[in-house]
Amino acid sequence: MRVALVHDWLTGMRGGEKVLEGLCELYPDADILTLFHQRGSVSPLIERHRIRTSPLQSLPFAAKHYRRYLPLFPSAIEHFDCRGYDFIISSSHCVAKSVIPAGARHLCYCHSPMRYAWDQFDAYFGAERVGAAASRWVYRPIMSRLARWDAATATRVDRFVANSRHVAGRIARYYNRTASVVYPPVDTTFYCPAAIPPESHFLIVSALVPYKRIDLAIEGCRRAGARLRIVGDGPERARLERLGGDDVTFVGSVPDEAVRDEYRRTMALLLPGEEDFGIAPVEAQACGRPVVAFGRGGALETVIDGETGVLFSELTAESIRAALEGVTRMRVDSARLRDHAQRFSREQHMQHIRDTIADTLAAPAGTRW
Repeated sequence: MRVALVHDWLTGMRGGEKVLEGLCELYPDADILTLFHQRGSVSPLIERHRIRTSPLQSLPFAAKHYRRYLPLFPSAIEHFDCRGYDFIISSSHCVAKSVIPAGARHLCYCHSPMRYAWDQFDAYFGAERVGAAASRWVYRPIMSRLARWDAATATRVDRFVANSRHVAGRIARYYNRTASVVYPPVDTTFYCPAAIPPESHFLIVSALVPYKRIDLAIEGCRRAGARLRIVGDGPERARLERLGGDDVTFVGSVPDEAVRDEYRRTMALLLPGEEDFGIAPVEAQACGRPVVAFGRGGALETVIDGETGVLFSELTAESIRAALEGVTRMRVDSARLRDHAQRFSREQHMQHIRDTIADTLAAPAGTRW
């Protein structure tokens, strides 16, 4: 059976790439189809595969500013010739799910329907970010067309798998399709507690992009008089550094061993935005540390309010401040936190994804879920 793995872009190892890594393990001879590939940016397991890129790869500044070519993504993903493949698995949060399968059976592991084209337009292209005129007359029409195309091309998928119940709900809302749920993999063997007493600061581990709402976290920590460390990088970094003061430290992108050490030393991990799933909160709990999170989206599936962390209900700096003060009073049971994190282990993910693939391939030809 000839298999193709389709992924939006390969520019770093985040949650989506961890899912792709598992698929690469299951299908070591599969081709990978992706819009962009920065060599050396993903794990050796992924890099060993034959990687086919789109024509966008050769455009100017594509390596660092690939997101600027967003209006060209639909035609680029449709450019791939999938004739000859028997089975396609797409790992999609943007356009990968819209590849033309050319008769192959197509399973989509959906991290999220395209956020900026659906319910998070303002976070990316609102008036305060790009200007009122550009938001209304340039980006709004582009994103509206993209949303219509995104919905129409959902028919190219035979089966959707969501990374959380929250995302399954969005798939039903925007694509009118049912999705089963397979949580993404978390390396709970690597992320584990250590005999290190927690310090008094809070921690964010995140890509620095608008919908993560790290700006609110900075203000919430300022109101609480708390120090904040931020691990990660992204297009929002310069703006966030201007907002941060002496009590905010930008660590940047660091190796996994350093991230694990950050989890172990923090008072609690802070998750200020609405996540589709959110791997960092599970990694922190696997290290025995609690989580302060916005009580919507994937956090409702990964954080138990009052037991493994504190959920806040309003997306405001004041609500974050109150939650930070609440978690400092919480009795932390590291063993309980770690036990909860094991529900999302890599072993659990791999077993569930194997079962889902086997079930999909065993179904009669033409079966839609």
